Amino acid sequence: MNPLNRRNFLFTSSGAAAGSMLVPGLADADEPDKSPYAGSGLITGNPKPLKHKEVPGFLSAAQISPHHTAHYGGALKAFAGADARFEESFTKGTAIDPAAFDRLKQIQSSRGNSVILHELYFDGLALKATDPPEGIKKVVEKRFGSVDKWAADFVASAKSAAGWAMLVVHPVNGRLYNLVSDEHAQGPLWLAVPLVVIDVYEHAFYVDYQNKKAEYVEKFLKFVDWAEAEKRYRSVVKG
Repeated sequence: MNPLNRRNFLFTSSGAAAGSMLVPGLADADEPDKSPYAGSGLITGNPKPLKHKEVPGFLSAAQISPHHTAHYGGALKAFAGADARFEESFTKGTAIDPAAFDRLKQIQSSRGNSVILHELYFDGLALKATDPPEGIKKVVEKRFGSVDKWAADFVASAKSAAGWAMLVVHPVNGRLYNLVSDEHAQGPLWLAVPLVVIDVYEHAFYVDYQNKKAEYVEKFLKFVDWAEAEKRYRSVVKG
């Protein structure tokens, strides 16, 4: 498989899990709606609507709503604010003092990556258990030995993480990795594109699971939208 299509991938900044922006101009101009990142808040400036307001048997509306509004929405607001400050500096020559500059740079990578990771997490949830499509199933089996072996490593990764765990594909070698990130701007490989993402910060599960992180992580596997994961994989790897 020669696999790699570099037209659609995310840049990670400061070693972040998912990139803080899409590479402009690299997506197919005639297929904008097929991108797994269509409608991102980094494009529109507005929070991306939830695909599911609740996931029965896994996450309640009372859990998802504040997560989406306060944490995802808050990250987007902070990123947009920092971006506006830089834009004003670029276009109007408005000076930014060094202390503020340092903080704005941290916000730019951390909150930008938080936006992308939250969108991938919410969009990657299914309302019921699904089987992986044959294409991504074969890729997972080739890399990990079986889907069950991948799942065991993914669950262990998520339980060990303080922030995020994700299955990613790397556009340079086409290989899959389970990665963890304990801060939005630290941890994963540059250019790695997330396929399956779980948020393991307490705000993602505490309403429904209190301190039972392990239960939340294990149940997550039953609600992975594998069709969405396949779409993300095919946005990077062809053939």
